Amino acid sequence: MAARAASLAPFFDESSGLGRDADVRSRPARGGLQQGDTPGLYGGTDEAAICDVEQLKRYLAEPRNDRKARAWAGALDLRTDGIPEYLDGLTPVLLRHDTLVRNHDYKKGKAVPFNALLQAGIAILVDEQGMPTVKCSCGNPLRPFEGDKSRISVSFDDGNEKWKGYDPSEVVVVRPASHELERIALVDVEDPGRGVERPVGTTGEEDTAFDTRKRQAVPSLIGTTFGEASRRLAGRGLAVAYGGKEPPPDGARVTASDPAAGTELRFGAHVTLSVVENTGRSGGGTTPPDPESSRPTTTPASSSSPSAPSSPSAPSSPSTSSSGPSKSERPASPSGTPEATSPPADSTPPPLPSTASGPPPSTRSTPPETPETTSAPPRTAPPPPTGRPASSAPATSVPATSEAPTTSAPAERPRRTRE
Repeated sequence: MAARAASLAPFFDESSGLGRDADVRSRPARGGLQQGDTPGLYGGTDEAAICDVEQLKRYLAEPRNDRKARAWAGALDLRTDGIPEYLDGLTPVLLRHDTLVRNHDYKKGKAVPFNALLQAGIAILVDEQGMPTVKCSCGNPLRPFEGDKSRISVSFDDGNEKWKGYDPSEVVVVRPASHELERIALVDVEDPGRGVERPVGTTGEEDTAFDTRKRQAVPSLIGTTFGEASRRLAGRGLAVAYGGKEPPPDGARVTASDPAAGTELRFGAHVTLSVVENTGRSGGGTTPPDPESSRPTTTPASSSSPSAPSSPSAPSSPSTSSSGPSKSERPASPSGTPEATSPPADSTPPPLPSTASGPPPSTRSTPPETPETTSAPPRTAPPPPTGRPASSAPATSVPATSEAPTTSAPAERPRRTRE
């Protein structure tokens, strides 16, 4: 689904003012999995609120929309009387990457799910774990994409053209952060040197700015748990890179980082962690292995020397892992805590970790017979958006893939044109 394109069967009229998409070029991410607390995963803007949460709340509370509200709430596993409180906890952001989600049309009184590829620049609401939950312009509820990103098919047919900058290797899938976030570290999509720290559940009125060009040193992480290391990196505006299909357990012990402690990196840059899982017995606690005697069997991933992903079937064997995002400290800002100082900027990026699979192929797809396995190419296209170029801030995660293959295309699609 392209930015500013009308949905085929939206919950609410796209022209009702519920949300405004922006002109954002998808950022290089080399595809793959990213967790919802990855610094710089999402974007922000100085302009007026991009999502009108209060108006969406009123629409869903109107008696004439009762059936629609029940379908909306059901798609998100909510009760209708819990909608206002749920919406109050969401945060408006802009996508900085072409992102796979499980979207929902509203047809015959029901929420009909289909897999959708949302273009960078689309305004969404995210929850306290950084997960996309609502497409702002139409109010459609969103759920996580659960297929295999490397095996999707994205079709731009019926005369539609691929949107500018579309690259299947940059498509991302978002997974929830392992903790509830207090703030989300955004990048201003019109000024990549400006970061925005937005408290969760606010719409921009409490934003604080920070300088994404200020570099931060990688902290000493050897001997800490993976969860603690992730939180420390997040507090400095750095992301955790990972080369497996899933992040390692929070309790896995860190034995090395690449780059090493003390290296100064820009905001959103990756740090690859090598970890070894603890080997406790059932009924008792686990004893962390000695970091020096239990070294990983593989070296930290790099762009020239790929590493092996974690092996869930052999928890006692060390492995090189990483994870899409950092986990839980306050993102970097000038006014933050010691772990939340201003993040780095224009230094040379660190070596990239290996991935579990190559970038996804760009292939055709045909409309399936059931909406459960559909995906969304761009829909009715307006004239090409105008505006400033997208942020040049770096992407914040190295890819991994999920496990269930999915083929996708919407059951219906309007025509999208370009001037």
